[in-house]
Amino acid sequence: MASSPVITSQPQFGIASIARNSWQTEKFDCCSDCKVCACGTFCFCCLGCKVAKDMGECCCCGSSVAMRTLYRTRYRIPGTLLCDCCTAVCCAPCSLCQLKRDINIRKELGIF
Repeated sequence: MASSPVITSQPQFGIASIARNSWQTEKFDCCSDCKVCACGTFCFCCLGCKVAKDMGECCCCGSSVAMRTLYRTRYRIPGTLLCDCCTAVCCAPCSLCQLKRDINIRKELGIF
């Protein structure tokens, strides 16, 4: 007589399937959250302050390379300091918008 397979884990659906150690959106996914994109485009400093407040840091640090690196290391998102620097300097609005979108998504998922 053949033995039946033993199930050791249940399939995961919905929010559990989202990777916790990766960016939830790409740098240029601006259309995925138009409010964040508009704020990053027209009021970059305001968005920087919102990000800093979310991270519990000084308002002046919101759009910095250090903030991006802190966030990336906190959530174990792969990358390097050099990539963070290049992204924050060359694509500052996109970098900051990506950071804010990621924070918003993690808040919704309860993992921020």
